[in-house]
Amino acid sequence: MSKSLQVELKQQHQQHQRQQQEKHQHHYESSYYLSAKSSVSKQSFSTHKTTSHRLKTSVKTEKGQEVVKLSTLPKRAKRTYLAMDTDKEVIGYVIPVFRASHDTVRELMDAQKEEATEEGINYVAMRNLFVREAREALDVKVVKKTRSTQIKESVERMELSRTLDEWTQFRRKMNPDNLTHPPEFTVKPRGQTVWEGKTVKLHCTVAGWPRPKVAWYKNNVLIDVKAHPEKYTVESNYNMHSLEIKNCDFFDTAQYYISALNVKGEASSVATVVVKRFQTGEEPGPLDPKPHGFCHEHGVTFETTIIDKFEVAFGREGETLSLGCTVIVYPTVKKYQPEVVWYRNSVPLKPSKWVHTHWSGERATLTLIHLNKEDEGLYTLRVNTKSGFDTYSAYVFVQDADVEVEGVPVAPLDVRCHDVNKDYVVVTWKQPAVEGSSSIQGYYIDRCEVGCHHWALCNDVPVKYARFPVTGLVEGRSYIFRVRAVNKAGISRPSRVSEAVVAMDPSDRARLRAGPLAPWTGMIKFTEEDPTVGVVPGEPTDVVVTEATKSYVVLAWKPPVQRGHEGVMYYIEKCISGTDTWQRVNTSAPVKSPRFALFDLAEGKSYSFRVRCCNSAGVSEPSVSTGEITVGDKLDLPSVPSIPVATRNTATSVVVFWKACKDVKHLVGYYIECSVVGTDVWMPCNNKPVKQTRFVCHGLTTGANYVFRVKAVNPAGYSQSSPNSDALVVLPAISVPGKSTGVTLLEAVKDYMVLGWSPPANNGGADIRGYFLDYRTVKGNAVGKWHELNHKALTTTSYKAENLKENVFYEFQVRAMNMAGVSKASLPSASLECKEWTLTVPGVPVGLHVLEIRDTSVVVLWETPTFDGRTPVNGYYLDFKEASAGEECWKAAHEKVNKMKYMKVTGLKSGTSYVFRVRAQNLAGVGKPSELVGPVLAKTLPGTKEIYVDVDDDGVISMIFEFPEMKPGSEFVWSKNYQAIDASRLTIVSEQGKSRAIFNSPSLEDLGTFSCVVTNTDGISSSFTLTEEGLKRLLEISHDHKFPVIPFKTEMAMELLEKGRVRFWTQVEKCTSACQVEYVFNDLIISHGQKYTMNFDKNTGIIEMFMDSLEVTDEGTYTFNLVDGKAKGTTSLVLIGEEFMELQKKSQFERAEWVRKQGPHFVEYLDFVVTSECDVLLKCKVGNVRPETEITWSKNSIEIAEGDEDAKKIGKKDNELTFNIGKLSKKDAGVYEVFLKDDRGRDKSTFNLTDAGYQAVLNELFRVIANSSSEIKVISTEHGIILYSTVTYYNEDLRVAWLHKEAKIAASERVKAGVTGEQLWLKINEPTEKDKGRYTMDIFDGKGSVKRFVDLIGQAWEEAFEEFKRLKAAAIAERNRARVIGGLPDVVAIQEGKSLNLTGNVWGDPVPEVSWTKNDKLLVSDERYKLKFEQGKFASITIAAVTTTDSGKYALLVKNKYGTEAGEFTVSVYNPDDEEAKEEKKD
Repeated sequence: MSKSLQVELKQQHQQHQRQQQEKHQHHYESSYYLSAKSSVSKQSFSTHKTTSHRLKTSVKTEKGQEVVKLSTLPKRAKRTYLAMDTDKEVIGYVIPVFRASHDTVRELMDAQKEEATEEGINYVAMRNLFVREAREALDVKVVKKTRSTQIKESVERMELSRTLDEWTQFRRKMNPDNLTHPPEFTVKPRGQTVWEGKTVKLHCTVAGWPRPKVAWYKNNVLIDVKAHPEKYTVESNYNMHSLEIKNCDFFDTAQYYISALNVKGEASSVATVVVKRFQTGEEPGPLDPKPHGFCHEHGVTFETTIIDKFEVAFGREGETLSLGCTVIVYPTVKKYQPEVVWYRNSVPLKPSKWVHTHWSGERATLTLIHLNKEDEGLYTLRVNTKSGFDTYSAYVFVQDADVEVEGVPVAPLDVRCHDVNKDYVVVTWKQPAVEGSSSIQGYYIDRCEVGCHHWALCNDVPVKYARFPVTGLVEGRSYIFRVRAVNKAGISRPSRVSEAVVAMDPSDRARLRAGPLAPWTGMIKFTEEDPTVGVVPGEPTDVVVTEATKSYVVLAWKPPVQRGHEGVMYYIEKCISGTDTWQRVNTSAPVKSPRFALFDLAEGKSYSFRVRCCNSAGVSEPSVSTGEITVGDKLDLPSVPSIPVATRNTATSVVVFWKACKDVKHLVGYYIECSVVGTDVWMPCNNKPVKQTRFVCHGLTTGANYVFRVKAVNPAGYSQSSPNSDALVVLPAISVPGKSTGVTLLEAVKDYMVLGWSPPANNGGADIRGYFLDYRTVKGNAVGKWHELNHKALTTTSYKAENLKENVFYEFQVRAMNMAGVSKASLPSASLECKEWTLTVPGVPVGLHVLEIRDTSVVVLWETPTFDGRTPVNGYYLDFKEASAGEECWKAAHEKVNKMKYMKVTGLKSGTSYVFRVRAQNLAGVGKPSELVGPVLAKTLPGTKEIYVDVDDDGVISMIFEFPEMKPGSEFVWSKNYQAIDASRLTIVSEQGKSRAIFNSPSLEDLGTFSCVVTNTDGISSSFTLTEEGLKRLLEISHDHKFPVIPFKTEMAMELLEKGRVRFWTQVEKCTSACQVEYVFNDLIISHGQKYTMNFDKNTGIIEMFMDSLEVTDEGTYTFNLVDGKAKGTTSLVLIGEEFMELQKKSQFERAEWVRKQGPHFVEYLDFVVTSECDVLLKCKVGNVRPETEITWSKNSIEIAEGDEDAKKIGKKDNELTFNIGKLSKKDAGVYEVFLKDDRGRDKSTFNLTDAGYQAVLNELFRVIANSSSEIKVISTEHGIILYSTVTYYNEDLRVAWLHKEAKIAASERVKAGVTGEQLWLKINEPTEKDKGRYTMDIFDGKGSVKRFVDLIGQAWEEAFEEFKRLKAAAIAERNRARVIGGLPDVVAIQEGKSLNLTGNVWGDPVPEVSWTKNDKLLVSDERYKLKFEQGKFASITIAAVTTTDSGKYALLVKNKYGTEAGEFTVSVYNPDDEEAKEEKKD
C-alpha cells in the first residue's frame, strides 16, 4: 500500500471518528444548555493539527452567526482563564483542566509527533471549559432524507468501516505500539438525589491505554480535593474511580463532570447531584449574597495562623460557656476579612438565642447560652480565606445539672418531632447517660401550645420506647414538646424543649413554604357550588402499620382519590384475630390526619385494621384490611458491646476503643462510663451518645487507676454494659524524646574530635537511655551523606569521634533514645574543622542542667571540661541573665571563684525566665563560656515540697522528702553535695511517695548539702544543708527523745463543783497502762479515803483529786508525781494566803446555793423580751417545782388573782413562766414579782418596769420596730408621688424623720409625712424637678437610728414622674370623657305603623359629637330618620310609621377627645296580624 493511500485512509478514519464524537457531543451539550442555562461565553476552540501550520476555520449557524474556531495556542503563549459573558465582560475565573500538569501533557504530546493528525493538548484542556457553551449556541438543524439516500449512506459507511478495520489490523501487525486507544467510559457515573446532611458517592469505570488521568469538576470548575479534604474524597483503584461528597448541603446541587485524558485523546461524562432539604426558613433570593467560594487569589496567598486556642472544656447544664481563638491572617488586606465558621460535630452552627458568635477582626468567639447536653460535641473553628483554610477543634463536655431528688434519672435529650400532620406528630428523643439509683421505667411526654405556659401530659403511663405518637392536636396551632424520665426514685427534670411545629396537613405546609400565588386584592368573588360537594368519599388505600410496640400501634394510609373539596376525616376499625367483628376505635370523633396511633391493645394478641373516610355526605366503604398484626416490640435491645480497650493519652485523658454491637438496628450511639478501681462508683464520660467506636475520655485524675465500660443505646433502650476494661493508671502516653540541642566542639586533635551536647528538654515521659551521633563531611557548600559514629547507645552527653581526617570539615547531629524509640535528629552543628587545638585555657564545661527550681532561686550543676588546657581546672564562674535581655546584660552570680561543680543562684524574680552559662578557670586564665542552659522559668513547680528533718521517739534522726504524685518508673535519688552518697553514713528507705534518709551515726562528717531528685518528672527536687549548729540542735532533740519527760497537756488546775466541792486535776498528752501517780500535800503522800477521792483515767490521761470542803488546815501545796517506764513528770498547785481564802468563800457560797436549789427555785430570774410581733413578754425559768408548788404573780405588791384581767396574760410551758404584756403602754408600768412556795422552801424574782426599766423595754421595742421596716418603695398617684415603708407595729413614741438630700424635710401643704396603720409615708403633691434626689427615712432604734434610703433620680424619677402625669391625665380624662348617662331602654317592642321617639342623656367636656347607627351602619338625618342633639345634653331619634325593616340593633355613639362610648338598644317591630296567624297555627 502506497504512503499516500495510508495517509488518506488515516485522515478519513480520524475524520469519521471526529464527526461521530461531535454529533454525540452536540446532542449532549444542547440538552445541557436547555437545563443548566450556563452564563459562560458561547465560544468553541478546536484544532486540526494536520500540518505544522495552524488553521483558522469558521462555521455558520442557522441564524447566520459565525463562530470562530481558534487553532491550538503556541506552547509558550500565555493562556487566559477568564470566563466571559456575551458582552465580553469578565464574570469569573475558571481553573483549567490539569492546570498543574501542562508540562507533563506537552511531553506526552511531543513523544507522538509522528501522529500528525492527533489532537493537541491545548485543544483538550480548553475544550472542557468552553466547547460545551459554544455548542449550546448552535441551533439543532434537522435535515429530512429520503429512504434511498439513507440506504446509500449506510452502504458507504459500512464499506468505509470495513476498510478501516482492515487498515487497523494491518497497523497492529506492523506497529504494536499503536495498540494504545483513547479513554472510554465503560461504566458512567449516575446522577443521585439525597437529603441534606447525607454522603453521596459517584462511581465510574474508565478504559484506555496509556492509563488515563482523570479530573473531577463541579459546574465546569475543577474540584480541589486538597483544599477541601473534609468535603471531598477522590479514589482511583485500577480503572475504577469515585468521588465522595460528604455532609451534603443545598449548595452541593450541581453537574459533576469527570474528564479522562491520555495521549490518544480525552473523554468525559456527567452526573447530576440534587440535594434536598427540609424547609427551615425563607429561600435565598437571586440578589441575596451567595456562600463564599474558594479560589486562589491572583497574585496573593493568605497564610492563616490560629493561636490562643481553647482547650477541652467542661460545662454544666444551665451555665454559659465561651470558646475563643485568636486568628492571624497574613498579609493584611484592607477591607478584607476571612470567613469564620463554627461547627459542632461537623455541622455548621447558626446564631440563635442559644448560640452567639462574634468576630472582632482578630478574635473569634463562640458563646453557648444556657448549656444543655445537646451542646456536647466536637467544636471546630474554621477560618476560610481565598487561599485555603485553617481549622482547630476541641471537645466540649456538658455535665448534668444536680438532681433535685437523690436517685432520680437525669433529663433526656435531643427531643425532635417527625411526621407532623393535622392532629398527629411523632416525638423522638435520646435516653440519658445516667439512669439514677434504679433503671428507667419509662418516659412522660409533655406538650405546650406556643405562647402559653401550660404543659399538658400526653401519656398517662410511662412509655419505654424512645419514640411516641402524640394525637389530639388542634389543627393550625403550634406546639413544643419535652420529655421526662422516671424510675423508682422519682421523675427527672424535663429535657430541653423541641423546635416548634405546626399541626397542619403536609401539603398545606408545602404550599405555605412556596408562598402565595397572587397578592391579596381585597375582593371576594362568589362562584357556584362545586359539583363535588355532597359526594361520599372513596375508601382509603395502602393502609399499613408503620410502627408496632407493646404500648401502641401506628397506622398510615393514603387519602382517597374521590373526596370533594370540603376535606375528609377518618374512622379506624379493628378486628381481633379469629373473629369477624369489627369495632370502631375512635368513637368520640374522627381523625383528620392519615395517621393514627392505637393504644390499650393486648400484648401478644393479633389484630387486623381498616379505615373508613367520612365527610358531610356520609361514610365511605372500608379500606382493604392490613392483615393480622401481632402487638409487641419489633425492635430488640442492642447487643452487648465488646470489652473496651483503654490506652493512655494525656495526663488527664484516656482513649477507649471497642468493637461495634452486632446486628443492632437503629443505633443511637454509645455511652462510656469510668470508675476508680475499688470504689464501684461509675461516672459517665459522655452525656451525649456517640456513634463511633473510639472516644477520648477527658477530665480524669492524674495517677488514678480507672476501669471503663460501654453500653449501647437504641430507641428500645440500653444494652447491658460491656465487661470492664483492664485497669489503667491515667498518665501521659510515653513518646520518643525531643530533639537534643547545642552540639558543640569540646576538644580537637589531628585525628579525633570531642563533642558535647545538651539532653532534650522533653524526655517523652521516660528516662533517656542513650544517644546516637551522626556525621557528614562538608566541602564548601556541598555536604555529604550522614553516617553513624556509634552503633551502641552512649550514656553520656559527650563523645570522642575518632579516625577522622585532619583539616577536613565535619557536621554532627545527635539523636536521643528512650524506651519508646529514637528521637528526630538535632539541628546539625556548625562546620567544625578537625585540627589540633593550641589553647592554654580550659575548654567549656559540659552537662549543664538545673535542679531545685523555686520562685527566687535555682541550683545549676555542670561537669568538668573535656579539655583542661595547659594546667588543671581550679575553679568556675557562673553567669546568668534574663532570657529576653541582650548580651550586655550578663551578670556574675558570685565574685570569688567557685571550687564546686554546682551553685545555688538566689535573688531571682518570680515568673521571669533566665539563662545560665559557666566558664572554667586554670592557671592560664578563664576559658570560653559553656553552652547556655535555659530559658528556665523561676517558678516553683506544682506539687514541690521541701526536705524536712524528723527525730522519732527513739531519737533516730532522718531527712524526709515527699512527692505523692509518683509515676510508674519514677524513683528517689539522694546525693550529698550533688554526688553519690556514702551508704555507710545514710540508710535510704522509700515507699508510697515518701523517701527517708536515716543517719546511721550523726557526726561532723555528715555536714554538707543533701539533695533528693525524683526521676521521670519535670525536675521535682529539693535540698537540705546540714550545718554544725543544726547538727547540735538535732542531737539535743534526739537526747530528749531517748530520755523522755512525760508531757502535760494541761498543768494542774482547780475548779469548784456543786455543793462547794473542790477538784484538782491535770491531763497528760499520752501515757501507757503502766503509768503510776503519787499524790502529795505539803511533802506528805496522801491516799484515797474519807477526805480525799482520787481518779486516773489512762485512756484520756486525766488525773483528778476531789475534796468535799476546804478547811483552814488545807492551805498549802498540792503535787502530782508521775512515773511511766523511763519517763517522769511532775506538776504542782500552790493555794495560800488571799487566794486560798477567796477560794474558801466561793466554796461556801456554792454549798449554800446548792441548798437553795433543793426546793423550788429560779433557774433564770425574771427578765423581758420583745417578740418580732412587738409584744413585750416577761419570762423566767424555774426548777425543781412540783404540782403542789404555789406560783404567784403580783404587780405593785398586789397579787394577780385568777379572775383578774391580767391573769389571762400569765402562761406556763414546761419550766418557763411568762407574762404577756402585749403592746406596751404607760399603764403597764409597775413592779412585777413572782413567788415560788412549797413545803421544801420558797424563792422570789422581781422585775422593775418603771423609770429606767420601762425605758429599757421601750428602747428594745423601738429597735424591733426599726429593724422590721421595709425598704422604701415609690408609688405614683394622680396627686403626686408617695414614698412609704411598712413596719410590724407603730408606737406613738417612736421618732421618725424624713430627709431630702441629707436635710430634714419640714411639713407643708405640698410635702407631708405621716403614719397610716403600719405604713410610714411621705407624700409629695404636684412634684417638680426640685424634688429629685436621695430621700432618707430615719427611725430611732433605742440607741441610734435605722435608715432606709431611696434614690429618686434618673430612671426611677422619670418612671415615677411619668406615671404621675399619666394618672393625672387619666383622672381628668375619666371625669370629662364622653358617655351616655341614661334615657335609652335595652329593648323596644313597637307595633308596625307606630312612631318611635327615643332620647338619650349625654355628658362630656368638651361637648361630644353624637351619631346614630343601625346594625353598625351610620344613620343620616332625613325624612325617615330625624336625628337631633339639643343643649349639648339630649340626643333624640324619631322614626315615623315604623315597619318591620326598622327592626335591628341601634346605638347612640358619643365621642370627644377623651373617649368614645356607645349606648345600644334593640328595636323589634311586630305586625298584629302576623301574630294572630301564628297563634291560629299553634291551635
